[in-house]
Amino acid sequence: MKLVFEIEPVEQARPRATRMGRGIRLYDPKKVSVYKKQLAMMCKFQYKQEPLTGPLKVELKFFRHVQSSLSKKERELRLSGSHRPVVKPDTDNYIKSTLDGLNGLLWEDDNQIVDLIAHKYYSDRPRVEVEVNEVCCTHKQ
Repeated sequence: MKLVFEIEPVEQARPRATRMGRGIRLYDPKKVSVYKKQLAMMCKFQYKQEPLTGPLKVELKFFRHVQSSLSKKERELRLSGSHRPVVKPDTDNYIKSTLDGLNGLLWEDDNQIVDLIAHKYYSDRPRVEVEVNEVCCTHKQ
């Protein structure tokens, strides 16, 4: 199954903390929280089935905006895929926020993901593409 979310990818940031009486409560920064909520709403609109169970293979493609301050030549290289994003945010931080945002919707829990592939690209159309496949066979070593 493949889903496309027309949303600018947002990286998972360090959690913030606040005191609550004698304890401390951790929470996501607003930007991350909004991203996860928007992703969840888009997912509910596109995927109307029960969350998948069992082992899963997930491929993620993150398409981020091309900066407007670039030369025309550099912009074309980035949009063609010749130049890929080797700058922050890190791919693993995109992965974390996206998998967390889809927990309980596409899959019961992201601990079911046994194979994971992720890519970062530039695009004029920021989005997140998620492809999920059930893993049916076990691999013996």
